[in-house]
Amino acid sequence: MELTVDCQQRPEGTKPNALRRSGKIPANLYGHKGTESIALVIDAKIVERLLIKGSVNNTLIDLNVTDIPWRGKTLLREVQSHPAKRTPYHLSFFAVAGHGDADVEVPVHFVGEPVGVKQEGGVLDTHITVLSLRCPPENIPEAIEIDVSNLQIGDSLTVEQLTLPAGARYMGEPGQSVLIVLPPQGSSDTETESTT
Repeated sequence: MELTVDCQQRPEGTKPNALRRSGKIPANLYGHKGTESIALVIDAKIVERLLIKGSVNNTLIDLNVTDIPWRGKTLLREVQSHPAKRTPYHLSFFAVAGHGDADVEVPVHFVGEPVGVKQEGGVLDTHITVLSLRCPPENIPEAIEIDVSNLQIGDSLTVEQLTLPAGARYMGEPGQSVLIVLPPQGSSDTETESTT
């Protein structure tokens, strides 16, 4: 998913709390010129829509700073929230164009119900729900879907068995377990052996 967000450069000397009271959220853009950063301000309603559709370290955002002007591909790197109200307080964006591959956090979605759960009373035990990937910005997936419907009791899946987007690399151990279908709770290995 790619979203477009319009924003402006934050006027010098403006106080963050005054901006928030006027319906604006302070933000920063990093990486557009090496280590230099730009202080920005974004309309609070735009931020609300952005946070409904996008997520940190996962959604590619076409950021348009209308008054510099600057436009480019970014990742939302951080969202700070008000400790009591839980409303967005400050955003950080990182420019990805020209920086090569981006490090992202991609949720794992399990599709279907394993045969070993539905028919044999087993339990789907998931070990990973988010994958840390390094991939080209244009190939950042919204999620990695895993069809578990054909899995039997005892079946397991590791990261290296997953189909990742073109150019994507997992940043952990490829042999790491993603899931396993366990026998029904209460049954033991000895019980299983005695029935075979």
